[in-house]
Amino acid sequence: MTKTPTSRDGKTSGRGARDLRVRVKSAKGRKLSSTLWLERQLNDPYVVRAKREGYRGRAAYKILELDDKYRFLVPGARVVDLGCAPGGWCQVAVARVNALGEKSGKKVGRVLGLDLQEVDPIAGAEIHVLDFLSEGADDLVKGWLGGPADVVMSDMAASSSGHKGTDHIRIVALVEAAAQLAFDVLEPGGTFVAKVLAGGAEVEMQTLLKKRFTKVVNVKPPASRSDSSEKFVVATGFKGREALGEDLGGAFGED
Repeated sequence: MTKTPTSRDGKTSGRGARDLRVRVKSAKGRKLSSTLWLERQLNDPYVVRAKREGYRGRAAYKILELDDKYRFLVPGARVVDLGCAPGGWCQVAVARVNALGEKSGKKVGRVLGLDLQEVDPIAGAEIHVLDFLSEGADDLVKGWLGGPADVVMSDMAASSSGHKGTDHIRIVALVEAAAQLAFDVLEPGGTFVAKVLAGGAEVEMQTLLKKRFTKVVNVKPPASRSDSSEKFVVATGFKGREALGEDLGGAFGED
């Protein structure tokens, strides 16, 4: 690994001032893609900031930036984080909904994290190993929360196949499943936030969300890497099952 050269007084040299990136040398047995990934991580300001501020990953800043703009993580809110590992989104939610009760005079919220794998404990969050696609998952969620949720959020992504089109379809299917759970557990007026990949297959999902929520927007927060096709859908003002006067239990697209 090479770093920017400095002069004896600790200041960057003229050459270093033009190139402040940390460069990673190739190593025997390491693929070029791994070397490039490591170099990108070491030079990513969000990665550096996450380590400094105690977040479990740079993804924490995505939900921070989305909430700064749309204000859905309010004190007292009950939040469900789907696919919560490694826990950065839960960390943000705990602080913003006052799950630890640290903000005097503010309502105390609840944060529920779900994942297929064990997640290290997070103060103020309740973490469960659960496949949210399993039968009865919605009832378990509402039972753990002690009622409906105000926010359902997901930063999940399907395992990469290496084929862009296939990966896009997979993540859209995952978001559709997450939205279906949101329809079952959200309080009227609630919010659904999820990561999607731009590509076209999400059109049907967007149409359905617009029927279920008063406002649906697509946004790419600054923390999303510029070379990534990811974006986030933020659906606010859930209309509720009763207001729609229909059964939401069917498959996506059945209207």
